[in-house]
Amino acid sequence: MWQVSILTGAEGEEAVAQLLERTVHPPPSVFRNERTAAVAVTSYVKRLPRTRRALAAELKEGLARLRQFGLDPRPARITIKRLPRKNWAQSWKRHFRPIDIGGKLLVKPGWSRRRARPGQRVVILDPGLSFGTGHHPTTLFCLEQRARCRRPGARQSFLDIGTGSGILAIAAAKLGYDPVAAFDCDPEAVRVSRQNLRRNRVRVRLGRGDVARAPRLARRRYDVVCANLTCELLLAQANPIRRLLNPAGKLVVAGVLGREFQKIRKKFDRCHLTLEKSRVDKEWKSGRFALV
Repeated sequence: MWQVSILTGAEGEEAVAQLLERTVHPPPSVFRNERTAAVAVTSYVKRLPRTRRALAAELKEGLARLRQFGLDPRPARITIKRLPRKNWAQSWKRHFRPIDIGGKLLVKPGWSRRRARPGQRVVILDPGLSFGTGHHPTTLFCLEQRARCRRPGARQSFLDIGTGSGILAIAAAKLGYDPVAAFDCDPEAVRVSRQNLRRNRVRVRLGRGDVARAPRLARRRYDVVCANLTCELLLAQANPIRRLLNPAGKLVVAGVLGREFQKIRKKFDRCHLTLEKSRVDKEWKSGRFALV
């Protein structure tokens, strides 16, 4: 097992994550030090795509291009090292703690012994090499909105675009959404999601694809759609995403830097999507939109 990591800051987090995913391929994980504001963007791979020296040079070149585009990825410290499997597993145990979502959901790793409160649904999640534990503020907002959009006794459908570890789709199924569907463009994310779906014993239609070439499961409309995507994808695919919503449907978007959110809002306004709820968490801003 190899660990490829880049230490950056809040401004460079999203761009560095995209750089690492393009270069190493598995969706990276993001750990933030709340005290220092340093962000470690990390991918775990069984084999390096090229020699350690060549990979480091490619990542350095990518970081230099980010600076040319006006982004500051400092401290931009690259680490590439071989990591025994047991050490990799222990690192997840240090960073992945149980999360209580409004008393309705408890998200926890398989090794946690924490018990749910009465009436609380439990999501067991072992992220593997895929991003998505619920700790990142964007994922946390999506989880909270899953619970708030759920109408007791009503049948509601749910779609998760870019499912990652499958956390949002699993949470939706646990809350009673039916049918639930999810897709991701990365085969490793789909593999890990499928494992997590089986472990939680939930029914979710899972496929591989992206927003521009969505799989067959996305050829219908849903009551609630979650799109935890980059700003560029949200802007480029606003109309296709809108067409996935039922009348009066809800769209939850996250993964957007605060300074980019106004562009998203203006674009969605033109697509007849009205902002109902938003939240700022450090440099991130997330929102819930309604189709009108």
